[in-house]
Amino acid sequence: MTKKKSISASKASLVLFLCQMISALDVPLDLSQPPTITQQSPKDYIVDPRENIVIQCEAKGKPPPSFSWTRNGTHFDIDKDAQVTMKPNSGTLVINIMNGGKAEAYEGVYQCTARNERGAAISNNIVIRPSRSPLWTKEKLEPNQVREGDSLVLHCRPPVGLPPPIIFWMDNAFQRLPQSERVSQGLNGDLYFSNVQPEDTREDYICYARFNHTQTIQQKQPISVKVFSMDSLNDTIAANLSDTDVYGARPVTERQPVLLTPTGSTSTKVELRGNVLLLECIAAGLPTPVIRWIKEGGELPANRTFFENFKKTLKIIDVSEADSGNYKCIARNILGSAHHVISVTVKAAPYWITAPRNLVLSPGEDGTLICRANGNPKPSISWLANGVPIAIAPEDPSRKVDGDTIIFSHVQERSSAVYQCNASNEYGYLLANAFVNVLAEPPRILTPANKLYQVIADSPALLDCAYFGSPKPEIEWFKGVKGSILHGSEYIFHDNGTLEIPVAQKDSTGAYTCVARNKLGKIQNEVQLEIKDPTVIIKQPEYKVIQRYGQVSFECIIKHDSTLLPTVIWLKDNDELPDDERFLVGKDNLTIMNVTDKDDGTYTCIVNTTLDSVSASAVLTVVARPNPPFDLELTGQLERSVELSWIPGDENNSPITNFVIEYEDGLHEPGLWHYQTEVPGTQTTVQLKLSPYVNYSFRVIAVNEIGRSQPSEPSEQYLTKSANPDENPSNVQGIGSEPDNLVITWESLKGFQSNGPGLQYKVSWRQKDVDDEWTSVIVANVSKYIVSGTPTFVPYEIKVQALNDLGYAPEPSEVIGHSGEDLPMVAPGNVQVHVINSTLAKVHWDPVPLKTVRGHLQGYKVYYWKVQSLSRRSRRHVEKKILTFKGNKTFGMLPGLEPYSTYKLNVRVANGKGEGPASPDKVFRTPEGVPSSPSFLKITNPTLDSLTLEWGSPTHPNGVLTSYILKFQPINNTHELGPLVEIRIPANESSLILKNLNYSTRYKFYFNAQTSVGSGNQITEEAVTIMDEAMASRQVDIATQGWFIGLMCAVALLILILLIVCFIRRNKGGKYPVKEKEDAHADPEIQPMKEDDGTFGEYSDAEDHKPLKKGSRTPSDRTVKKEDSDDSLVDYGEGVNGQFNEDGSFIGQYSGKKEKEPAEGNESSEAPSPVNAMNSFV
Repeated sequence: MTKKKSISASKASLVLFLCQMISALDVPLDLSQPPTITQQSPKDYIVDPRENIVIQCEAKGKPPPSFSWTRNGTHFDIDKDAQVTMKPNSGTLVINIMNGGKAEAYEGVYQCTARNERGAAISNNIVIRPSRSPLWTKEKLEPNQVREGDSLVLHCRPPVGLPPPIIFWMDNAFQRLPQSERVSQGLNGDLYFSNVQPEDTREDYICYARFNHTQTIQQKQPISVKVFSMDSLNDTIAANLSDTDVYGARPVTERQPVLLTPTGSTSTKVELRGNVLLLECIAAGLPTPVIRWIKEGGELPANRTFFENFKKTLKIIDVSEADSGNYKCIARNILGSAHHVISVTVKAAPYWITAPRNLVLSPGEDGTLICRANGNPKPSISWLANGVPIAIAPEDPSRKVDGDTIIFSHVQERSSAVYQCNASNEYGYLLANAFVNVLAEPPRILTPANKLYQVIADSPALLDCAYFGSPKPEIEWFKGVKGSILHGSEYIFHDNGTLEIPVAQKDSTGAYTCVARNKLGKIQNEVQLEIKDPTVIIKQPEYKVIQRYGQVSFECIIKHDSTLLPTVIWLKDNDELPDDERFLVGKDNLTIMNVTDKDDGTYTCIVNTTLDSVSASAVLTVVARPNPPFDLELTGQLERSVELSWIPGDENNSPITNFVIEYEDGLHEPGLWHYQTEVPGTQTTVQLKLSPYVNYSFRVIAVNEIGRSQPSEPSEQYLTKSANPDENPSNVQGIGSEPDNLVITWESLKGFQSNGPGLQYKVSWRQKDVDDEWTSVIVANVSKYIVSGTPTFVPYEIKVQALNDLGYAPEPSEVIGHSGEDLPMVAPGNVQVHVINSTLAKVHWDPVPLKTVRGHLQGYKVYYWKVQSLSRRSRRHVEKKILTFKGNKTFGMLPGLEPYSTYKLNVRVANGKGEGPASPDKVFRTPEGVPSSPSFLKITNPTLDSLTLEWGSPTHPNGVLTSYILKFQPINNTHELGPLVEIRIPANESSLILKNLNYSTRYKFYFNAQTSVGSGNQITEEAVTIMDEAMASRQVDIATQGWFIGLMCAVALLILILLIVCFIRRNKGGKYPVKEKEDAHADPEIQPMKEDDGTFGEYSDAEDHKPLKKGSRTPSDRTVKKEDSDDSLVDYGEGVNGQFNEDGSFIGQYSGKKEKEPAEGNESSEAPSPVNAMNSFV
């Protein structure tokens, strides 16, 4: 939110206008004028009797006025009193009390008169009274003995002081006595108890009176209060009157409200206009009554009504006649109500409607003085002239009195005087001085020349032209040196000469001229106006929620007029920032480090310039985990329940969502806290279910969105009584660990589940479906019992019952267990295998009799393994595989078999102990399948028209190979595929030479193997035939010769030496032979090298050696690199399209993809020719 801190435009205009109106009426002090009182003491002046008395009276006038005083209506001759002096050039009196004078001797009514040759002004009547702080009168105070629940009033009755003292109640330790709805202090200083409680008993109720003027405190004698409770009274009476209950069964009698003050049903109150109205109602009653206020026939005034002293006092500020009426207070409790009506009448001391104002006239002019006042009752108006009632004042033919108005006609210089207007009624008076000053003066402008006004754009501009003259001058405004007179609705011309531009814009900037003229002359003044851009907060601070100990930053980025220097101030809650190094104020931000709870509040960024002020505020909310609850209390203790209550801790600005209640069992698990329950955050009590024989302590944890509070302090301990166990062990099982035993296990009860001391278990068992009796044994607090000598794997009925020293738990439920298992006795029979396809078979078997399983049937396991692959004669290590089929299944599928292989399998039954014997091995074979892809495919020995293909047989033939299928097709330079050619190759072949292929052509090959079942997966390769076999071989031969390498080195060294020489000569600025040749020939072609002149040119035998210009490539067994010709396919593998021959024939394939495989033959990708070597050096 952004707000202006400066005065708003309309208010600023009004305030400045009024100020300038006043200043415009002031007569310059260099001109003759009657006296004007400028300063005086208050009407009711209470002084400190220990200090000197200073009675102020200051005035101005020309000539300077002289001063005199009256005391109690008669002349006060200060020269005759040595203790009284008057300040030089002033009317202020100083009465010396500190040197022996007594303030009481100078009590009275004082009035000051300031006089010069043009008139006399008088001050208010100043009543001087010294303050008084008398001591309390001694009195014997009897102890107050009161019954519990009754009302009580402790009277203060302070001494009468001047001004009245401030009353408060304290104890002997100077601590204020706590007050509440039940106990509070009245307006008269008495202490009221609506009902007394035993805790009100004390002997040091002390009333204090503080006198501020003398800075003294007076103390009343301590008052003793003794509260008797009903129980103590009954005990006392019962000791004397046996078998008699005097006060009945109810310990304290409840009572409906009765008003202690004011008394009766009605009362009256008179208050003066503008004062504070205080109305009070204090009631007795039990329970303590609640006070409510209403105004009969109307509403309590909004924004001016306040309730104090726990709503017992109604406060209305700045009362007016409209606040008169009947005010009713209502005291209510559960037994009834009481009320009182206060009739309020608002009177008014005189107040101004129109106060008389100084009047400056030129000779022959007319004028009026008006004095209008109001009040209740209506005040009377009287006039004085120069301090004398006008009826007995010297005659003035130009003056006529008409009630509250004096009319002046054709005044002359002798008409100058000071007139006083007195408006009075029974509640006070008003006195105002106003002079009539008759002058003849040409205009003068009081505003400084060339004054500069700077205003924010779109704000009002107020240009002063303070003036004086008699007669009153006329004012005109002009803009610029030769501008025309200003007029129109865009300007406002005030009577005091001020020019107002209500909404100043940038084009309002400039010089303005004010002209004042009357019949005695003319004068002008020029002022300057500058319009500035407003200051704006373009990025305001934003509302922030931050966790405690975090870091937060508020931004305040501003834009302002470049000629104004802004200052940025940060406030917290409208006060200065704390003096703390955690607060870092940057150029356009405020950062708070390590935030604490105290940092919570409203932060305001205020930007001030000399012309405007803007601000923006944001709220910082510091959140944290809640404080732990406190004051845990246990009530309503029963054997199986208790009520827990607590008081929540501070929620730290994040509402508490729930409370978690934990308990500790100090008897069984001391120090270990367990979760009990949780309740919503609005709940502070909970009924808890309890278990017997547990020493409970409880604690509460508060939870909000930030996290969990620390646990509260533990509650008091509560030990519940012992009882029989409520429950039996859980998870009872019977499982044999050996063929001849039964192991019975269970989960033991926890400590608090035992419900009492001496926890044991009664373990019972009997064989199922056999007419046996239960066998039982009582064991200690353990969780296992072993029964020996049982038959193998027979069912048993089992139950485990808890007991303690007080008895047994309820009858437990029975569970079925089994004695120990043994290995199965027989193997499955009639095992059959049905081969579904080359990789899948189905196996069947007959189930074994359940009696032979001798345990829990887990299922059947099929063991199978490959004996031999029919397509290969070599034998490998036998790896058995196992498939388990759970339950009483009699068939299963065997996936993932290898085609054309011999397998064996057997089947076994399994139980919890293990596996039984295996069935006889069953042999079966899988049929042929399609083969895997050939193990490799290589393309070697590329020539102009042939390629050699080599391959390896499939890793998994999966049958008898019948043949290989080769397909190939050419690829052109746009990666388009040509016609597909297919060749069938016998299965016993491992290589093939493809002939009659196109030269320099790329081919793609597809290769796969076949069995009688079908074709396997194919592999692909690519290769290219070479372009010129002879040239390739020649390049390889030359490039590898030693003489050629030596020649190239010599040529390179010679060229390097010549280049160095040429570089040196060129740097020296001379011409070398090459330069001369270049200058001599206009042909831009570079000439061949000539031995006679040592000049060099580029080698130019382009026709004979063009194919060798960038070096030739030697063919390898896999790739042929591309030449410069567009017909070359060397770069196909790098993304450049190859080209077909024109006849479109496809004869061979190249393999240029497998660059990482070892090559057969020469792998050199490029052998430089002599010309290439030369080009590389040049």
